[in-house]
Amino acid sequence: MDAAVTIRRGVPSGAEERVAALYWEAFGRKLGAALGPAERGRAFIARHLHHDRAAVALSPAGHVVGVAGYQLGGRGLTGGGARDVFSTFGLFRGLPRLAVLALLERTPAPRELVMDGIAVDPAHRGTGIGSLLLTEIAAVAAEHDCSRVRLDVIDVNPRARALYERHRFTAVHTEQTPYLRKLMGFGAVTTMHRAVPAHPGSGAPGDTLEQQR
Repeated sequence: MDAAVTIRRGVPSGAEERVAALYWEAFGRKLGAALGPAERGRAFIARHLHHDRAAVALSPAGHVVGVAGYQLGGRGLTGGGARDVFSTFGLFRGLPRLAVLALLERTPAPRELVMDGIAVDPAHRGTGIGSLLLTEIAAVAAEHDCSRVRLDVIDVNPRARALYERHRFTAVHTEQTPYLRKLMGFGAVTTMHRAVPAHPGSGAPGDTLEQQR
């Protein structure tokens, strides 16, 4: 466990390009069809970040070495709507990109926080930063009276899935997506849930969504 890093909520001012670079390094294959080429995609992400929808890991020097984005209250870490896509790529190139982005869209259910993924600097992987970020996201979910955290993991990322399973995420559904293998590099997506206990003093019912069904 990397005890030298500090976990904080929110993207620090001035770190937008760094966060965008980490996200692109981790998810560029998936995002490239919608926002590529890489330089333009990173710029788009940096320009449309919602700063308050992430937990970040900071090195002792204050550099962002890890980020975990999430969707809550109708907003996620990565923003930008149709108008922004058209402004960046033009109408005719923008339309197919919007269709690809629609394939990646995930809307939270009531009392649900949706993870947008974790990206850690390659030089800092294996030091426990992913675990620290997941713990912080779970705390955010509890404080916002969420009953569960939801995320999706692709079939070509077993390391991420193992991390999520260690943090009590359980697979609930796998969707086969062979039509996305050539476009985005993966052929199946597994949805995972982690139940979140009621935050002390929240007055929320103790049952999780799974228990209520």
